Amino acid sequence: MSIKLVPPFSEETARAKVQAAEDAWNTRDPEKISRAYTVDSEWRNRDTFLNGRSEIVQFLSGKWEKELDYKLKKELWAYTDNRIAVRFEYEWRDHSGQWFRSYGNENWEFDSEGLMKRRFASINDVKISENERRIK
Repeated sequence: MSIKLVPPFSEETARAKVQAAEDAWNTRDPEKISRAYTVDSEWRNRDTFLNGRSEIVQFLSGKWEKELDYKLKKELWAYTDNRIAVRFEYEWRDHSGQWFRSYGNENWEFDSEGLMKRRFASINDVKISENERRIK
């Protein structure tokens, strides 16, 4: 029997929700990922503001045209009722072959069905060499 990943979150369900998000994002499938969000989901990703699944799909499609060989690791930071905070890092390379590690924090808010209705992400990028990669 699988556990339901809906609010109010326990430590177990919050950790499972974070792992499910990591797994989904590592597919790099914008359509699949968008189904974890409400149809009118509100996002801030760096300096980009998005509303709704169609904008999420468009944004993620563009992201992975630029961020090649993307690999993500998420970690639960805190949770309460219908909110989860995570820290994450991901690695990717650009078309010239330059590798980056992107660090950040996200604040998530969910509806009663477990769909994310708000996602606020702050992200910084650091150039790394290929031999400095940690996530493979």
